[in-house]
Amino acid sequence: MATEILGDAGIDVENNAGALDEDELIEALDGVELLGIRSKTQLTERVIEASPSLIAVGAFSIGTNQIDLAAAARKGIAAFNAPFSNTRSVVEMAVSEMISLTRRFPDHNRLMHQGIWNKSAVGAHEIRSRTLGIVGYGNIGSQLSVIAEALGMNVIFFDTSEKLALSNATPMPTLESLLGEADIVTLHVDGRPGNQGFFGRDQINAMKPGALFLNLSRGFNVDVEALREALESGHVGGAAIDVFPEEPKKKGDAFVSPLQNMSNVILTPHIGGSTEEAQHDIGIFVANRLRDYVQNGSTSLSVNLPNLSLDQVSGSYRIAHLHSNIPGVLAAVNHELAEHNVNIEAQLLSTRGELGYVVTDVAAGTDTGALEALAGMPGTVRLRVLS
Repeated sequence: MATEILGDAGIDVENNAGALDEDELIEALDGVELLGIRSKTQLTERVIEASPSLIAVGAFSIGTNQIDLAAAARKGIAAFNAPFSNTRSVVEMAVSEMISLTRRFPDHNRLMHQGIWNKSAVGAHEIRSRTLGIVGYGNIGSQLSVIAEALGMNVIFFDTSEKLALSNATPMPTLESLLGEADIVTLHVDGRPGNQGFFGRDQINAMKPGALFLNLSRGFNVDVEALREALESGHVGGAAIDVFPEEPKKKGDAFVSPLQNMSNVILTPHIGGSTEEAQHDIGIFVANRLRDYVQNGSTSLSVNLPNLSLDQVSGSYRIAHLHSNIPGVLAAVNHELAEHNVNIEAQLLSTRGELGYVVTDVAAGTDTGALEALAGMPGTVRLRVLS
């Protein structure tokens, strides 16, 4: 679907299977203006510096930690993602895994495949009335909260930012207070560097004895060796893990984890958002953001540039000027346009951190001298002309 949307907009699309390393990506980006990536391909500062033609990148995923957003912004490269498109898929997977672990489905499945009939209710429970502790109350965590409560669970959550509790969910003052009460702990935190390794031995030991643990967020957030020890000792009653500190680059590559061959652990290959519905929606959402940026300069929902929602250019030229957010830039832009007898038909400005973005619609046939003057202004990061 993404290929069709971009192709219909007159953009040539080339598809590559599997993730690319830095050198491969640099070679592939020679002369390329738009880049679409998944979670495995890393758009590092080195790649960005070596790709002067690149104007935008779309992460076909929720997270953007695979992109050096600051380096991209400094080069005027807009970054987009799909923050909502696969939330339902992840939530449904979390619910199914909570039920599976609570009912001991992995054990029963293993024994049945071995030809052993073990019909028993011992150790099997309903999730109704159990307490679910959600760590990270963002798009996924909050939606899981609503569905879990509809299933009869008591929901508590912890987030480093103040969040509005939905329905009867209860915010907890600290992570430790949540861990001491939750029968099931599930992580839904982002991939910012500060979250790396935040759920380690101390946090695992603070969990309620016998509690279940789910991680469908980022692999590097959890100390898997400490988790294995807790699973072996019985302190953690079971786990479902979809993400890992080190993951194979492509389908079919070998996978190794300390959590393999444990009867009370569900392992899945980073498929939380991998449903046909989610992939369809992600493709449409990100492709539309890239298309709109190319065609009309709209940065709506960009994660690293000032946001402007813009209509299609019609009957005029659009000058999109990305610049350092310093005093006087807008006045300087308008002064240069006036000096070259350019009439302004419409103008919008937005700022974000160290960057400003001013988009000016002007009469067709703008003097190239005006554009050269704008491009040479102090603080100019990138100048684009759309028509």
